[in-house]
Amino acid sequence: MSVIFVPNDSAAVSVGADDVAAAIVARAQEQNIDIEVRRNGSRGMFWLEPLVEIEHKGTRYAFGPVLPSEVPALFAAGLAHKSPGAIDHPKALGPTEQIDYLKNQERLTFARCGLAEPLDLQAYEQLGGLAGLKLALKATPKDIVETIAASGLRGRGGAGFPAGIKWKTVADQPGSEKYICCNADEGDSGTFADRLLMEADPYCLIEGMIIAGLATGAERGLIYLRSEYPAAIAVMGKAIEKMSAAGWLGDDVGSCGRRFEIEVRRGAGAYICGEESSMLESLEGKRGEVRAKPPIPAISGLFGRPTLVNNVLTLAAVPWIMAHGAKAYAEYGQGRSKGTQAFQLGGNIARGGLVEKAFGVTIRDLIEGFGGGTASGKPFATAQLGGPLGAYVNDEMLDLPMDYEALAKAGAMLGHGGIIVFDDQVDMAQMARFAFDFCAIESCGKCTPCRIGAVRGRETLDKIIAGDNVKENLLLVEDLCELMTDGSLCAMGGLTPMPVRSAIKLFPDHFASPGADQTAPNAASAKL
Repeated sequence: MSVIFVPNDSAAVSVGADDVAAAIVARAQEQNIDIEVRRNGSRGMFWLEPLVEIEHKGTRYAFGPVLPSEVPALFAAGLAHKSPGAIDHPKALGPTEQIDYLKNQERLTFARCGLAEPLDLQAYEQLGGLAGLKLALKATPKDIVETIAASGLRGRGGAGFPAGIKWKTVADQPGSEKYICCNADEGDSGTFADRLLMEADPYCLIEGMIIAGLATGAERGLIYLRSEYPAAIAVMGKAIEKMSAAGWLGDDVGSCGRRFEIEVRRGAGAYICGEESSMLESLEGKRGEVRAKPPIPAISGLFGRPTLVNNVLTLAAVPWIMAHGAKAYAEYGQGRSKGTQAFQLGGNIARGGLVEKAFGVTIRDLIEGFGGGTASGKPFATAQLGGPLGAYVNDEMLDLPMDYEALAKAGAMLGHGGIIVFDDQVDMAQMARFAFDFCAIESCGKCTPCRIGAVRGRETLDKIIAGDNVKENLLLVEDLCELMTDGSLCAMGGLTPMPVRSAIKLFPDHFASPGADQTAPNAASAKL
């Protein structure tokens, strides 16, 4: 019997994976061919979705992107009764693991994505899952915290704060009422790594949260998951149920006498709730507004109790670190940027998808090597790194290494690892306007620099685009940027000037010509 894999990831489903799976089943029934269709997670090669794989003698062979109408021809070529490597078809890609896009990655956190059905707990364990948790159950909380600190793991949500310091701060707080809060409110345009992992390898995140609970003394975890991810919400809910039934969650985690439980909380679509204190306000049933600091959440977080807030990818990196050791993880990357990062290629790019590489890979390697350049075929103009509040880079900056310090030195930021590519048809004055417009819409409104500054910035960009006192209004924009950077309570207002300033600096000629179309681009249009 042939085993055929068709992803049930949201990205694959959005381009017809369900129809492809149904067409494969129907064709096999018509020809009385015995097959099994398994709905695995995505490999993250989105330009090849729907990606069909067939397993033969322990090797997976890939075909893609496959349309439902192409299924009969694939069967005629021998999809289910011939050695997949010998099939002559335009969509035949050879062994999946040998596709350059995948072969040239360094997959640690995403190693299991696409290999099995997401909710198959037995397969998760066979592929190395739970190894880190089993070792953590034998270790002391102090040992776990020291392992995370020694690995050099930093927050993958954007700020890059050392995870070990956060964990130690929570662990050192007295009392047993503590929380682990997973920030899964992945709102940056062009980012999808959190969603992909939760849909493809949900147990990895759960395992990381349990280890965090053992290390800090927390007995309860919450996943704040954005409502725009209904499939991820459903998968995580079922995965929690299965882990509970298997004894890895509940009153006696892994028969160690410790308690830990997890629940999913659905966000309401506010971008600002990606900021940790706004997320905590929302979890408490309040309006999502930024809290003034101090105190920091690690000391007084959810309901005033010590709270560890980490991003999905931060927590999902923990099982690998525990299983393989801090030293093995720290050997990846460079400088203070240790380990790997999930880079997400989107926008005007030929091969969009997820690339997990060690820190230090250049922007050029990602955009040209993995991404294949622009999808339009027109010359590359710029890329925005780190979401809608991130800086733009031009072609002279493509050889910058992707690590926290190198990008900061160049006036850019890594953020959540999103990279949105634009060709030479982009209007950078409109993109600068969009940054202000986005902030005006998404600001929680608590602080004046963000609430009013973004509106005034948008109005001033409109004047510049119309050719009204361009020189004077550019000076006003710079004043607004300085005020927002220095006076905003959080990164929403504090980082909005970054894309504005970089656009003006790198593309000054775009701010000297009047009459541009004043319709701002939609952030959602840049997402895969």
